[in-house]
Amino acid sequence: MSEKQAEKRTEPYDAVDVIIAKRDGHALEDGQVDWVVDAYTRGVVADEQMSALAMAILLNGMTRDEISRWTAAMIASGERMDFSGLSRPTADKHSTGGVGDKITLPLAPLVAACGVAVPQLSGRGLGHTGGTLDKLESIPGWRASLTNDEIMAQLEEVGAVICAAGSGLAPADKKLYALRDVTGTVEAIPLIASSIMSKKIAEGTGSLVLDVKVGSGAFMKTRERAQDLAETMVALGTDAGVRTVALLTDMDTPLGLTAGNALEVRESVEVLAGGGPADVVELTLALAREMLAGAGRDDVDPADRLADGSAMDVWRRMVAAQNGDPDAELPTAKHTEVVTAPASGVLTRLDAMAVGVAAWRLGAGRAAQGEPVQAAAGVEMHAKPGDTVTEGQPLLTLHTDEPGRIERARAALEGGFDVGEGHEPAPLVLGRVG
Repeated sequence: MSEKQAEKRTEPYDAVDVIIAKRDGHALEDGQVDWVVDAYTRGVVADEQMSALAMAILLNGMTRDEISRWTAAMIASGERMDFSGLSRPTADKHSTGGVGDKITLPLAPLVAACGVAVPQLSGRGLGHTGGTLDKLESIPGWRASLTNDEIMAQLEEVGAVICAAGSGLAPADKKLYALRDVTGTVEAIPLIASSIMSKKIAEGTGSLVLDVKVGSGAFMKTRERAQDLAETMVALGTDAGVRTVALLTDMDTPLGLTAGNALEVRESVEVLAGGGPADVVELTLALAREMLAGAGRDDVDPADRLADGSAMDVWRRMVAAQNGDPDAELPTAKHTEVVTAPASGVLTRLDAMAVGVAAWRLGAGRAAQGEPVQAAAGVEMHAKPGDTVTEGQPLLTLHTDEPGRIERARAALEGGFDVGEGHEPAPLVLGRVG
């Protein structure tokens, strides 16, 4: 008998029984959940079996207790970080992803400047949504990978770190995430929520603020789906003893005036210097206030730290601590092309998905994990909904190192904006959970 056969004979559950239970709409027992996550991580449960279970979860859902247990099992598959030895409280933020969403870049140093440590373990972009690490890697010399000891030291000395999550955090999630991507089960709210929260809870932060995007450029297109996801994640954080709140924020229109890697870094630095687009400043401050409240430091007004330059000081130290040069020139694209306003009037719509796909096609994003991205590619916006424009004036500038990409980027923008009369601005923060 082989080792694998011997192992199979001693397993306390059978994958097929677990699949059938969920297929038939039953809640999984705690032991079944613990076993199936662990067994899948070990390779005892095959990809095709986990695919079937993921589809059953998508179709039949999970109870709060089931999702909480599933999340705990994902956390238990790897290591947990512990920041209790730091001299200041910790708070973190997670965004479900959007277009032009560079908020992490000014937010982490801003909150650190207010006396709260920010361990921001971030990811890379895929498709039309940009990745925080891709943006920061446009800074010459900056490195994303840090050891746990380096993370702890930087949090103590600088107060903020933005880096890649180590492979030791929730390895079950990494394996399951890749499977969901190719089996049509990405949209399952129990699996989205447990994927996000297992990593954030394992990360060890004391409090967590979730930015759940809603709209055309977001993963959640409707308010109802976003509300469901936000409530599920807040419940998971609460069950795990992490103070968790969520803001629902608009993603029908891109955030700020840039979508792309170096372009967004440049805009983030403008915010830290006391300028920048009003919507980026508004959301940065709203999330900062939630993070500070969660960490027990709501006696500090983050707007003061933007104004007095202390947030910029932390940014420079944070970049330098990860071998980046905060004074270096950021990359600029070899080719640009301007898209002009088709008529005079008010810009009534600028579709986030259209801009995101255009930036992706210009080289700012990737179609598959591991593909390289262009640091300088992206879309620069010269007007936002509500602005008056004149026929022929620049509306967007496309940036890329490869001119052959421009035609497909222009095609993505067709029908992506409207010029008309009058505009009722939507609020940026649509709601709060927690």
